[in-house]
Amino acid sequence: MVSYKKLWKLLIDKELSKKELAEKAGLSTYTLTKMNKGDSVKSDTLVKICKALNCTFDDIMEIVEGE
Repeated sequence: MVSYKKLWKLLIDKELSKKELAEKAGLSTYTLTKMNKGDSVKSDTLVKICKALNCTFDDIMEIVEGE
């Protein structure tokens, strides 16, 4: 399972809202809602987020053991 907790913390650190990230990365708020629920997204989406935040995959996600 993938966790995006690192992304949400990074947004707080950069003082960005999810809506601002969506606009900056060219994503829909629906996509970020999916991520907030822990649903999977395409790698293209992750690339857009990383480009918008100038970071790497490791900065926004991690693999966690399933419950």
